[in-house]
Amino acid sequence: MTESQRIGQIFMLGLTKDRLDAPERAAIAQFHFGSVSFTTQTAAGVAAVRAVANAVQAQATRAGTGGVRFFVAANQEGGLTQALSGAGFDVMPSALSQGTLAPAVLKRMAARWGRELRAAGINLDFAPVADVVPPGTDAQNAPIGQLEREFGHDPATVSSHVAAFIAGMQEAGIATTVKHFPGLGRVAGNTDLTSAVSDSLTTRDDPFLEPFARAIDAGVPFVMVSLATYERIDPTHLAAFSPGVIGGMLRGDLAYRGVVISDALGAAAVASIAPATRAVDFLDAGGDMIVSNQLAPAIEMAQALASLAAERSSFRERVDDAALRVLRAKEAVGLLPCAG
Repeated sequence: MTESQRIGQIFMLGLTKDRLDAPERAAIAQFHFGSVSFTTQTAAGVAAVRAVANAVQAQATRAGTGGVRFFVAANQEGGLTQALSGAGFDVMPSALSQGTLAPAVLKRMAARWGRELRAAGINLDFAPVADVVPPGTDAQNAPIGQLEREFGHDPATVSSHVAAFIAGMQEAGIATTVKHFPGLGRVAGNTDLTSAVSDSLTTRDDPFLEPFARAIDAGVPFVMVSLATYERIDPTHLAAFSPGVIGGMLRGDLAYRGVVISDALGAAAVASIAPATRAVDFLDAGGDMIVSNQLAPAIEMAQALASLAAERSSFRERVDDAALRVLRAKEAVGLLPCAG
């Protein structure tokens, strides 16, 4: 692969209105973006989603992506956060309801939901949520508790159900993304909608990190890092830009070797930061895959990475390391040219 193709593998590009339009096709050809995601809720059903996914995979040419096929992702958690519905998709209960099931039951259900995703051409789920919302605080926790996105209110319950969800999806051939490290269960604001979201409680050895450790033990291929600030871990950086969170905690404390993926780097939490700076800071902190739901910032980010990689050999090595992690994850689900 060329350097620009390797840079393209670092990006997860949002599909505008869940379609592959001409601007996205042109950007894939020019900037070699190697993964895409559905960004809005659609009730079009499995067949319609599959048509979009097939159109995306048709862009996996030698010139575009080096023949490497795409991760096609969606937010398929359940409840209010079920991006894909309609004919062929079950109505998924909320994660809070899923957490009342026996883990073995949830595993079977997740395998069924995973088979539905696979039939629709989706191979990566932005789930499960490993955040623990303390008992009695759901109403004060905008990103998770208010939306019933947590499996429960204690680390043990969340851990067992995170592992079950991952195992079921894995059985169906779907890669998973545990989120939002190191946890959004103790914050008030939603990073999608507001800036300066902070957590003043979570520590580096916090019991609320247990579900993430369990997910890593279960072989989760992606860990999504939040856009909040953790005052008792690194008060000067958002988690996605924190070497202490990514390098120190994820890579060090938890010995995670998979893909570190950002939360959407177009969210309100980072709106005041230039797109180029967001991309460079995320890679410098140890991140591997950038989620951008808008095309223009993604292009600006890719250009910034290419420019800095050309100037600084150490940064080029960091880019190549990130791309290699993504390619290894793709190999595991059969997306490389030699993988069938």
